[in-house]
Amino acid sequence: MTKISILGCGWLGLPLAKAMITKGFSVNGSTTSTEKLSILEESGINPFLININRNAENPPFGKSTSGQIEAFLNESTILIIDIPPKLRGENADSFVDKIAFLIPLIEKSTIEKVLFISSTSVYGESDLLITEETKPDADTESGKQLIIAEELLHSNTNFKTTVLRFGGLIGEDRNPIKFLSGKENVENPDAPINFIHQDDCIGIILKIIESDSWNETFNGVTPFHPTREEYYTQKAIEKELTPPKFNHEKESFKKVISSAKIETALGYSFLKKRF
Repeated sequence: MTKISILGCGWLGLPLAKAMITKGFSVNGSTTSTEKLSILEESGINPFLININRNAENPPFGKSTSGQIEAFLNESTILIIDIPPKLRGENADSFVDKIAFLIPLIEKSTIEKVLFISSTSVYGESDLLITEETKPDADTESGKQLIIAEELLHSNTNFKTTVLRFGGLIGEDRNPIKFLSGKENVENPDAPINFIHQDDCIGIILKIIESDSWNETFNGVTPFHPTREEYYTQKAIEKELTPPKFNHEKESFKKVISSAKIETALGYSFLKKRF
């Protein structure tokens, strides 16, 4: 039985782990919350408490943390890294440092393949059609650190790495309209949305593993691109919320992110074509 380790069993990682177990994989899963350990165990996941930050151990991260990760990686051949950069607040850490800390531990482990969950924020704002051939040019600190983290993993020859850049994550319990409802002067009304549903995130990850597609980079965005104003207004109506009011004074960015490579190279068909 193939064992997979998922670093970060949160909004995406937990249902992903459950889906992998139904496919016959053995799964090690990590969480930063002691309360969540029982949830992982009840779901059939081998639970690990791993919190990679400078405040948990002696700088940079400490021997205790290393030992936890070594056990977490033990006997797994695939590692999925699904921990988002958290660069705000007093306890903010360098995401690049976290990946740099992980790499020697991966090298010493049984891991042969790494799937790194990144973000389309590496591309920044533009008016271009974005493909995997487009050079990343982030305009946020998290996007810039993701670019460096991707390169650290891709350039390491001790294991194979595939980078999966997801667009805005949505699901049954997650939609930006909840935060935009009733707001005024919302910018970029004519900008296309570049979202992906949780079900397709899981489907694409399973497809990458099933097709053994490593040392690759993929954009994960549903080919559904209404404007922000069209989409959020419709969502507000559906959910009986107050629609946001948009600012049309500035020209909107027209960036569209293509997932054609996922459809052609992986033969993947999106489950949620509208949401």
